Amino acid sequence: MVEAMEAKRMGLAVTARLLGYPDEAYAEVLSETLEAVSELEDPARKSRLETVIHPLQSLPLRELREQYVWTFDWKDKTGLYLTSHELGDSRERGAALILLQHIISDAGYAAATGELADYMPLLYELLAMRPDHVHVRALELRLAVATKRVADHLSEDSPYRELFVYLMEEVFGEPSEEDIRRLEAKREQADLDELPYPILYGMDGTARTGSDPTQFKMCN
Repeated sequence: MVEAMEAKRMGLAVTARLLGYPDEAYAEVLSETLEAVSELEDPARKSRLETVIHPLQSLPLRELREQYVWTFDWKDKTGLYLTSHELGDSRERGAALILLQHIISDAGYAAATGELADYMPLLYELLAMRPDHVHVRALELRLAVATKRVADHLSEDSPYRELFVYLMEEVFGEPSEEDIRRLEAKREQADLDELPYPILYGMDGTARTGSDPTQFKMCN
């Protein structure tokens, strides 16, 4: 059980790093990640993670950047923002982002400058580092459903496909059809509703109306 949890945490941490924008330092990120993976004692885990890294390492940096922007910045269904998958372009995203920011801060973390609180690699890393935090742990189901949505819409030849397949098979597991339906229903409802008050979404995805984010009790 403990070994499985550690494997899950490492998988989240590794994929969070690999999903960063491939800037000039990205080659070093790949090298450091491969070095860490090479030290794993479990040959199956080592081989699986090497399969994730290889497609990213095999492309020239310029081409990988183009793939990154095309995949994650220009396509709604493969974007890396949790509340975008849940709420689309609804104005209700603002309240959901505020709540996520409170959770991140309460867990002792902060989003990078200019990055939104629902950036999925940030939340993967947070889940890896603070699985003991009740509100962080409760993000797992939401991340599983959004991650599956990305995985399902990546092209077969995407260099990021193996990474998302790994997340679904080795980290999150397959969300239920009901969980997926809830995400789609919540997204559709957010697009249709024009309410005169903000909505906060709890960690289970339940809408909570007329709530001030500062009134939510956070737990360490």
